[in-house]
Order: sequence, then C-alpha cells, then structure tokens
Amino acid sequence: MTITPDATAAGSLTLGGDLRLRRMGFGAMKLPMRDWQGPACDPEQSRAVLRRAVELGVDHIDTAWFYFFRDVSANGLIREALHPYRDDLVIATKIGPGRYPDGRWMDPADRAGLREAVHRNLRELGVDRLDLVYLRRMPSQSSIAEPFGALAEMQAEGLIRHLGVSNVNAAQLAEAEAIAPVVAVQNKFSVLDTEHGDGVLAHCEAKGIGFVPFYPLGGTGVPDHPALRRVAERHGATRAQVMVAWLLAVSPAILAIPGTSSPAHLEENVAAASLRLEPEDLNELARLAGAR
Repeated sequence: MTITPDATAAGSLTLGGDLRLRRMGFGAMKLPMRDWQGPACDPEQSRAVLRRAVELGVDHIDTAWFYFFRDVSANGLIREALHPYRDDLVIATKIGPGRYPDGRWMDPADRAGLREAVHRNLRELGVDRLDLVYLRRMPSQSSIAEPFGALAEMQAEGLIRHLGVSNVNAAQLAEAEAIAPVVAVQNKFSVLDTEHGDGVLAHCEAKGIGFVPFYPLGGTGVPDHPALRRVAERHGATRAQVMVAWLLAVSPAILAIPGTSSPAHLEENVAAASLRLEPEDLNELARLAGAR
C-alpha cells in the first residue's frame, strides 16, 4: 500500500462510557524481546517505535508488567519514551500471571500478588491510576470470581479506571460481569483462529464491550496462505495488512493491537487502518476463518 499510515482511519470505539479509543492500537509485548526466550530487541529502536506509533495517531497501548526480557521491560520502555503522557493516550495493562527474573512463569497471583502487580504497574508506568487493567486468566483457573473481585476492590479504591478480562470463555466473562462492569475482553483471535471468539465476540458487540485480539497475526509469524495472498494482491497490500484489516472489518467491537519492535512493520501495520476489504475479500477469508 502506498498510503500514509494513519491510525485515525480505523475509526474509534468508546469503552465504559468515557474511554474513547482509536480502533488501531499498539501491543507492547515484543518491545523488549522477539519472543519469550529472546533474543533481546534494541531498546533505543523500541523507544523510537513507541514515539512513532503515537505520531501516527495511536492512542491505545497494550502492555503487561510481565513483558520483560532480562532487565528491559515494556513498561519501562513506554515510560522512557512517552512520559509525561499525552492526555488522550490510554495505557492498558494485564495482571494475573507473573514471571521470575529468569523468565519462568509463576503460579496465578493471589490477592496480595494482584495488589502488588497493580502497584508495580503504577510505579513502572509512572501514573497514579491505571486506565484499563485486564485480569489475565491462566489455564489452571476455571473460575475468575475471586481474582476479579480483588481487582474490583482496587478499582473502588481509585487505583484502576476500568476493568477487563483476558483469555476467557463466555461463562467466565459472565462471572466477571456479575461482580463489576467489564469494558474489554482480550482473547486470542485472528483470521486463522476464531475459536476463542465463539460466543464472546457476539456478546461484546451486543453489550458495547471492546474485543481486543492478541496474536492478531497468528503469533508465530505471518502465515503464507493462498487466500491471504490473493486478497493482498488484489489490494496491493501485504498479508499482515490483510489480517489486521480483516479484524477491523469483521466486527465493530474489535480494537486491533498489532505489536512490533520494527519501525517498518509499525508503518505497515498502521497503514492497514486504511485498507477497506470488499465483500469478495471477506467471503474468501470467511472460508479461511470458519463461518461466523
């Protein structure tokens, strides 16, 4: 595509009545490292990517305190690059799991651990209140009532503005909604993997809840699928741009947060905000994703 990348082209969505976000955001997971085991990314380049994302109109950055590699964290990079933050910049974070300094995963956090995670995010990001906090469910957790209740208590204390949940099914989402308002759900979802949107995405659309896909490009590199190639060729776009544009087209509740530490990939991803897929494209990709 030969258009100027502009996040505003994706339109906006309002969460919780007062949190207006452009539907093209940015995911911070890959700022410290290419993958959980490394290699490390260049911190100077990652900070430049963050600054450029905001220049391109991004007003929603998704992070987590457990996004780190060795002594470099996504939260630290965000603060170094963007603090003091623009008034319209929303930083969402996730808590629930934790990682040891060597990168090994901890068990799901208890109430004390959740409180420490909230305060750690506050310190690392340099803010007095977190805009949006997701409870990230771990596979060992069938119920999220107790940890979500702990977050609701911290919201009542003024430490958190809005609450979300991540990696949940419809029953777990309902469990959280019975405790406190949920403004966003973050689940694995892409044109190649719609399983974790079943029942949840339609509920989000009906209730005005944001649906924020993680691994929007598949999680293991952009797939080289014939249908993606054909659609990309028709538009003079890349396969990654088609995957992001599909997310924005498939539901008005979706907020896209493709992440990268590459300046070129950032420009490519944000340019997808202006890519308008035709019915022919969506029909071809629907066969790839499975009928909704």
